[in-house]
Amino acid sequence: MSVFANLVEHLADLLQPLFGASAAAAAIVLFTALVRLLVHPLSRAAARGQKARTALQPKIAELRKKHGRNPEKLQKAVLELHAEEKVSPLAGCLPGMLQIPAFFLLYHLFSNDTIGGEANGLLGHQLFAAPLGERWTDALQGGVLSGAGLVYAGLFVVVACVAAFSYRLSKRMTAANPAAQVGDGEQLPGLGAVTKVMPFMSFFTLVTVAVVPLAAALYVVTSTTWSVVERAVLYR
Repeated sequence: MSVFANLVEHLADLLQPLFGASAAAAAIVLFTALVRLLVHPLSRAAARGQKARTALQPKIAELRKKHGRNPEKLQKAVLELHAEEKVSPLAGCLPGMLQIPAFFLLYHLFSNDTIGGEANGLLGHQLFAAPLGERWTDALQGGVLSGAGLVYAGLFVVVACVAAFSYRLSKRMTAANPAAQVGDGEQLPGLGAVTKVMPFMSFFTLVTVAVVPLAAALYVVTSTTWSVVERAVLYR
C-alpha cells in the first residue's frame, strides 16, 4: 500500500506544474489510463472473439435445423462448436475482471487515515474543492451547490452521458450479433441474463461514484469512459 501511495505522490509531483492543487486527481486519471493500456491487448482479443462468434452464425443455423426439436442437444452442440473453434462466449469479461484489484487498491488507499503507520498525506489532496478521500454524502453536508457538490454534479453528468452512449452501443451490438442464440430466441446457458443486463451496466457507475471515495470514483469514471470509447472503436 505504501509503495502505491508513493507512486501516486510522485505522479502528482510531476503533474503539479500543470494541474496545481488537482495534481493528485490528474495522477489517478493517468494511473487509470496506464492500467487500461496494460489490459488493452485483452480487450482487442475479446473483440476478435466477438467477431469470431458472429462468424459462427452460419454453422449455428445448421445446428438449429439439425437439432431444432431437441433444445438440450442443440445447446450442447453449440457449446461444443464454440469449444472446437476456441471461442469463449464469456471472453469479454476478462479485461474488466483484471481491473478490479486496481480499483480496490485506490479505494483502500483513500479510505485509510494511516499508511505504513504514518498519516495518509494523500487525503489532503483535492479535485478542485472536493477532497479525494471524501464521498458524495460528505460533499452534500456543505450543500448541493458547494464546491464539492458541484464537482460531484459534474461527475454525475459525465457518467450519465457515457452511460447513455454505452446503452445505445450495447443495444446496437446485441441486435447485430445473434450468434449467442441457439434456437427460437433461446440463449446459450447463462447468457440470457447477461444479454439483458449488459446495456444497463454503465448506469450502475452512478451508484458506485456516489458511495466510494472521490479518488476511487475518478478511477471508475475514467475507466468506464475508456471502455465505452474502446468498444466503439474495436467493435465497429
